[in-house]
Order: sequence, then C-alpha cells, then structure tokens
Amino acid sequence: MDLGLKGKVAAITGGSVGIGLAIARAFAEEGVHLALCARNEDRLQDECHRIEKEFGVHVLGVRADVSKVEDIEAFTTAIHATFGGVDILINNAGTGSEEKILTAPDERWQYYWDLHVMAAVRLSRALAPGMANRGGGVILNNASICATQPLYYEPIYNTTKAALVMFSKCLANELIPMKIRVNVVNPGLVMTPDWVKTAKLLTEGKETTWEQYLENIARENAPIGRFATPEEIANLFVFLASDKASYCVGSTYYIDGGWLKVTT
Repeated sequence: MDLGLKGKVAAITGGSVGIGLAIARAFAEEGVHLALCARNEDRLQDECHRIEKEFGVHVLGVRADVSKVEDIEAFTTAIHATFGGVDILINNAGTGSEEKILTAPDERWQYYWDLHVMAAVRLSRALAPGMANRGGGVILNNASICATQPLYYEPIYNTTKAALVMFSKCLANELIPMKIRVNVVNPGLVMTPDWVKTAKLLTEGKETTWEQYLENIARENAPIGRFATPEEIANLFVFLASDKASYCVGSTYYIDGGWLKVTT
C-alpha cells in the first residue's frame, strides 16, 4: 500500500530508542525525512547515521530533553533552519514512574507533567503554524493504556498520560480547521527498555527475575499472551499519519493485544 508519505518531514521526540526509534525507521522506509531528538547524544547520532545510510532520507538529530523549555526551543529552531517546518509531529518522549502519591514530592510531579504534557503543548504550539502554512499536517501523541487503566505503582505516569489524552482531544478540535489532524495512541504492553527498567526495579531483591516478571505480566494481562514489538506500534503511527487515515480526527487508538478490560 502506498501511503503517500514520501518527501514529507516528521519530527519525533525520544527518537533514538524503543517506540520512537521504531516509528522513525518506519517513516524512513516510506521516504519521510526526519528530525529526531533524544537525551543521549551518541546513541541519537548513531541511529541518525544508520537510518540515513539504510533508507537514503535526510535525518536531523538534536540532543534535547523535552522536559526543558530551552531544549525544545533548540530542537524547533534546528527544524526550521534545516527543513523549514514539518508535516508530521510525533510527541513520543516519555518514561514510566514508580512512587506513592503521599510521598512523591512536587518536583517529581512537575518533571512528569513537563515531560508528558507540556512537551506536547510546547512542540505543538511551535510547529503547528508551520504545518498550516504547508497545507496541513498530522500530530500524534503517544500516551498509554495506563491513561484509562492505571497500574498501581506509577500514579504520576497514569495521571500525566491521562492528561495527554485530553490535551490531544482539545488540540484536535482547535486545529482541524487548519487541516491538521490530531490523534492519540494508547499502547499496551510493548517490549521497550522502559519496561525492562521497571521490571528490574520491581523485582530487585526478590526471587522472581525481571524476565519472569515480564512473562507473567504478558500471560496474566494480555489475551494475546505476549508483549508487542515496537515495530508493531510504529505501524499504527505511520498509518495514522498518512492520508489513508484522513477521517481519523480527535480519537484515541488502543493497541494493546486485548489488555484493556473496558470498552471505550
């Protein structure tokens, strides 16, 4: 299927690992030029060079922590200088948390709010006008099944991802007159370094290994019986960014192997 994406420009946050990297590679395979940001400079540049060599697209890599205003400004400035703007924005950067509400300090809440919500706000605000000038575009926000079905050990993650879903709906209503489609994706179990990190935290000092913990999570929660690969999640993002999804506006798409226990 020709998705009609060749020659477009996509900005992806958290683009050097996990779901973000899988999305970047899937777009590159469609001929999309990329602007990627991540906190690890060496890993980011390595992946940028690898994608350029493999797919023949132009890839800009900017070291940035999108929880920080100044880093977002540096990223968007580089995008405008290199590409003049973007056609697609993927707000993907994020990470899990582990805390109790009664003991987590304000600073921890603020960090995740800036990372999961304000980064999407700031990047959308900076890049959407340029999208409109280019004739329209697509903004996709990567939230989580936890926005609806929370995990007990990460209340801050659950709360900020839920806020990201609501932001996406509000943004969709505001931008559709500008021919910019906004949607949000709620992945379930995805085998990313973040899940491995969380599993190691939760099994530290216990008889159960982190590998066994993840196997049990998949078997007990997802009817499909396994974690998704990042590439499976990326396929949905690429479709939603294409004109094949031209009537998809302001919606939340679950990709969770049947894990969600309620209808939405």
